[in-house]
Amino acid sequence: MLRLLTSLALMAVLSACMGTAPTPAPQPRPALAPSLPPDQAAQQFIRVVQQVEPVAEAECRLRLPSANCDFKIVVDDRPGQPPNAFQTLDAQGRPVLAFNLGLIATVQNADELAFVMGHEAAHHIAGHLARQREAATAGAVIFAGLASLTGADSNGIRSAQELGATVGARTYSKDFELEADALGTVISMRAGFDPIRGAAFFTRIPDPGNRFLGTHPPNAQRIETVRRVAAGL
Repeated sequence: MLRLLTSLALMAVLSACMGTAPTPAPQPRPALAPSLPPDQAAQQFIRVVQQVEPVAEAECRLRLPSANCDFKIVVDDRPGQPPNAFQTLDAQGRPVLAFNLGLIATVQNADELAFVMGHEAAHHIAGHLARQREAATAGAVIFAGLASLTGADSNGIRSAQELGATVGARTYSKDFELEADALGTVISMRAGFDPIRGAAFFTRIPDPGNRFLGTHPPNAQRIETVRRVAAGL
């Protein structure tokens, strides 16, 4: 069941954040201005959700017949937050797609918003949260074991566990982002949007480059992934 804030409530909170300095997810960049008046941004968000959520749910049920595919769409209405979107699970295991006001206000068009929404839904469909936890746990065990073998005390072992968990969680992070970009392309296109136009989003955010243990791949690689998948469709 799709749950949204009402358009009036969304317009009100969008109005409250129009003076903030936004930036698209995943990294903040202070200089983007709101692309639409608050009421139009609210209407665009609602329209995109109405088109993308059913497609994402259908794709989820097709790939994961026994999983919870009842996406809940929520808006983080805290003012002054840099633009961001993320996927998580609630206490009952229901997938949650969260978007803050900065992101809703500064996407350049509905295609960008649909692509981001498809990308976040794809993280759930691909099971990235669980896979990341498994990788973090494995890293913590391995690093703690190595520390123990070298004679580290309890504090040293604890520090090694924390470091190992971080390394483990980041080991596949770039791959997860590219997987979500690929499936997000499928979802947004099947919902009636242009994912290539949507991926122009990456041209306006800082390029993370190809850093060792970075959390996101280079923007050019992400755009190329979208183009390749879209061409295949």
